[in-house]
Amino acid sequence: MPFSERANKSNLLGKSLEELRALAVSLGEPAYRGGQLYHAFYAEKRFDVATMANLPAGFRQKLLDTTRVALPKFLRKYPSADGTVRYVLAIDAPDDFSSNAETTIETVFMPEENRQTICISTQAGCAVDCGFCLTATLGLIRNISAGEMLGQVLVALEDHRAALKPRTNIVLMGQGEPLLNYDAVMAALRILMDPKGMAISPKHVTLSTSGIIPGIERLAQETIRPKLAISLNASNDEQRNTIMPINRKYPLETLLDACRRYPLRTWEHLTIEYVLLGGFNDSPEDARRVARLLANIHVKVNLIPWNPGNLPYQPPDADRIEEFRRTLTEKDVPAFVRYSRGQDVMAACGQLALIESGGAQALAQISV
Repeated sequence: MPFSERANKSNLLGKSLEELRALAVSLGEPAYRGGQLYHAFYAEKRFDVATMANLPAGFRQKLLDTTRVALPKFLRKYPSADGTVRYVLAIDAPDDFSSNAETTIETVFMPEENRQTICISTQAGCAVDCGFCLTATLGLIRNISAGEMLGQVLVALEDHRAALKPRTNIVLMGQGEPLLNYDAVMAALRILMDPKGMAISPKHVTLSTSGIIPGIERLAQETIRPKLAISLNASNDEQRNTIMPINRKYPLETLLDACRRYPLRTWEHLTIEYVLLGGFNDSPEDARRVARLLANIHVKVNLIPWNPGNLPYQPPDADRIEEFRRTLTEKDVPAFVRYSRGQDVMAACGQLALIESGGAQALAQISV
């Protein structure tokens, strides 16, 4: 669809049930017609309005004349030896954006025995600038919309339709800082977790943040919300300032106070993510400091050995990983080692930087 035509057509993907009901009324139809659209998109995963025979022909034509359903489109797809797939997707400029450019984002699909996990991006690029993460080298290109977040999930599910497992997990751990695009993230999550929408349980959705305290406090007030993961990655402020500049604005004491005040549900704990950088933050002393920091907070710690990239860090030794985990466990802090999948296709944690499979060449980045 040419941009001049696209710009005048509102994207239906990402609109809530209430918004679709209001749209139906504005086009002279009963509100329940909007509910039919909502069910078709998110429960049935049908997106061709022209073929929705349960809608009146006149309504379908009005929708075709004035709206569109814009799913991300494939640019590249990189299958890993471990079954993980990294997608490089193109998304249109948003409805209120004046550029004709497309933006590139990444999504990761990880199949497991009884489930699949989809890691989605919430921004194109990232402004938080964590020193160990390749995504930071992109900078922030732009926020993405709720529809563009949902579209990542829908595209990945459709590509694996023939082999889907009974359960889907969604992790907001791709490109971007979710809590710096709060309203769009929550709009997408409400549809994802709506039993009448995509019907994914809040127990199976996790949002990961670098520690944006106002966003954490807003999330705490949400009636329906995902699980929360905090990217800690350091045992003191000096260390964290070096690798996570956001710590200068929201230092550890303030961040951990927000964690203590966060209202956990009866089945819930906070997840603490700790990327182990060899020789930097992986010593037994670091582990003991982390245990003290997390005392009296209901947490589990995921230890993530750093995934190689063109950055000045090293993966930790296996014995240091185990000693770190054991030290936390002995201090009554549950800790688990999480080895990232998809490293061979640059799909692992911290590797999403629009790099060709094998890291040989950067993809052309068409930014707005």
